[in-house]
Amino acid sequence: METNKTGNPQVDTQIEKVLYTGKTHTTGGRDGGSSRSSDGNLDIKLSVPGTPGTGTNPEQLFAAGWSACFIGAMKLAAAQMKVRFPTDGAVDAEVDLGLTGEAFALKARLNISLPGLDREVAQALVDAAHQTCPYSKATRGNINVGINLI
Repeated sequence: METNKTGNPQVDTQIEKVLYTGKTHTTGGRDGGSSRSSDGNLDIKLSVPGTPGTGTNPEQLFAAGWSACFIGAMKLAAAQMKVRFPTDGAVDAEVDLGLTGEAFALKARLNISLPGLDREVAQALVDAAHQTCPYSKATRGNINVGINLI
């Protein structure tokens, strides 16, 4: 297996067609830094989690991105299954930052609410989304993830 410049294994997945590239410029990191997208739609201050800082943190951003993507994947699955996706469907994402020994690690939970759907149908949407969502694919086998239909 090939490795990248940092010595980590090279991923075999090849993108055949790029649909979008998110670009940000970040300075200062999570301790009082800031991040701005190339189009200016995102312009945020950053803070260390659990401190009284006025900014957000990478764990919140990751939770927001993953939950939005997961909803999109469920909507795609619903369309393929010819099921009406509930307008009040929601994902509450929780991303934990913790330690394993002296190393930092992440753990996550997605708590999914699909009101009005039969539990079996809702579970089928969740299962399909977890297989197709790029965030789910990226985390699979890398961090502890709980997917809960509530």
